[in-house]
Amino acid sequence: MDNQTTAPVEQSEQPTDVAQQPEATPSVKETVLTQSEPKAEVQQEKQETNFKDLIPKDFQEEKSLQNFNNMEDFVKSYLSAQRLVGANKVAIPNKMATDDDWQEVFDKLGRPKTPEDYKYDFKEGEIDQTELKNFNETAHRLGLLPKQAERLIKFYQEMNGESEQAKLVAAEAKQVEVESLLKKEFGPEYNKRLDQAKKLAIDTLGSDILNQTILKNGSRLGDNPDVIKAFSMLADKLSEDEIIKGDGTGYMTASELEKEISELTEDGSPYWSKAHPNHKKTVEQVLKLREQLNG
Repeated sequence: MDNQTTAPVEQSEQPTDVAQQPEATPSVKETVLTQSEPKAEVQQEKQETNFKDLIPKDFQEEKSLQNFNNMEDFVKSYLSAQRLVGANKVAIPNKMATDDDWQEVFDKLGRPKTPEDYKYDFKEGEIDQTELKNFNETAHRLGLLPKQAERLIKFYQEMNGESEQAKLVAAEAKQVEVESLLKKEFGPEYNKRLDQAKKLAIDTLGSDILNQTILKNGSRLGDNPDVIKAFSMLADKLSEDEIIKGDGTGYMTASELEKEISELTEDGSPYWSKAHPNHKKTVEQVLKLREQLNG
């Protein structure tokens, strides 16, 4: 009995440190599913949150907050406002402000230091320099910024160009109308009397005044029928000289022809010196003038 050997107990070959997870019971499964659901519920609750409810009651009626529908827009607006803090600001003068106060504001906004500092891209001769100088002085006094001044003067140029074109069209239409009227009144002497009137008018008033002066009816002064008839009548009576047609240059009076002949034939002129290079030309010119004078 003492020598009886007891058989060793067989040990499991499965490692003791590996624990098998028991299969989840239905109640456990239900619990796991229940714990994964709150995230969707929170999102749904977030979507249904009214931004106005987040504002303290004392500030809910503030007009500045009425345009916000969510927290994101509110935060963006707040951050934008914070970036402006410390930035350069321009105080708007009140009704008691002086001209000097406003001049300071214009300078801060970017007005050029002097009227001459306004720059444009006009081509040479495209705009009158005197008008440009006056415009720049006015623009500077009014506090216009460079881009404002440039846009304004270009608008003025376009408008002025259209106006000038309209005036030209109206003047040409009046000229045709006047020609038709005077042809009926002067008859066969139309060309002669018109040339007489124009020559006398140009000698008296100058071509610039006649062509550039626009009357209320849209006609130029030199095309006005009353002006033409007045100078035509004056030419008929002036000095009682006969109006003589020149060689393609209009009409001259007898006294004008005699004066020119006298100047060409005075002592010492090429007319009397056959050796002078202009002798032949002067003689021919005097001959032509005498032919015109004698008809």
